[in-house]
Amino acid sequence: MGERAIRSWLMDMDGVLVHEEAAIPGAPEFIARLREHGTPFLVLTNNSIYTRRDLAARLRISGLDVPEEAIWTSALATAGFLEDQRPGGSAFVIGEAGLTTALHAAGYTLTERDPDYVVLGETRTYSIESLTRAIRLIAAGARFIATNPDPTGPSPDGPTPATGSVAALISRATGVQPYYVGKPNPLMMRSALNAIEAHSEDTAMIGDRMDTDVISGLEAGLETILVLTGVTTREEAERFPFRASRIVDSVADLVPELG
Repeated sequence: MGERAIRSWLMDMDGVLVHEEAAIPGAPEFIARLREHGTPFLVLTNNSIYTRRDLAARLRISGLDVPEEAIWTSALATAGFLEDQRPGGSAFVIGEAGLTTALHAAGYTLTERDPDYVVLGETRTYSIESLTRAIRLIAAGARFIATNPDPTGPSPDGPTPATGSVAALISRATGVQPYYVGKPNPLMMRSALNAIEAHSEDTAMIGDRMDTDVISGLEAGLETILVLTGVTTREEAERFPFRASRIVDSVADLVPELG
């Protein structure tokens, strides 16, 4: 693939900019250089727990100065999708502030009575009571949406069940599969591009996972850059039926490109 002039950058957060709560070496310089040049960029996360403001604050503690408008989550993409599909609709939500705030901002009513949608997101505490309610509402005809398909999420103590695993439980009980808005759905990429008025042909996606970041970047027509600071090794990357445009050790290697 020929070298493209990159004018806008999309990047995953975990494994690219931060690991657990610490900035990855080179990430603060990378972000600082983008801001210095006024280059459009968005930090993407499939996690739907936090609001933009929460995430900006968390990143700041890690030493990364990312303005909140430069953060894009699967919760925001989901709210945008629903606002577009069924303006002023209603939803029963299993999730935290990131998701409920985004849906409220999109003009959605949150209800447990006859909602248009059941929207499943990430939460630290899935209650059997709320899952039972979701199952009954879907059985009664509510449409099933999930923010992201990730089966697990990272925590300092090891993996925790995430949206994809809980969605599987609901699907098993109802026979209904959800529509997933987050990566690898290219819809997440398209909505991110629209948010910064960027064009796919001169935008790059930086990620640490082949099965979410690279595939969704590829399907949205972006240059894809795999970094090795997250979950994927060079050897593992080679096993996939598709390739990243390039593989670099970390975002530190991209700083010189920013001039």
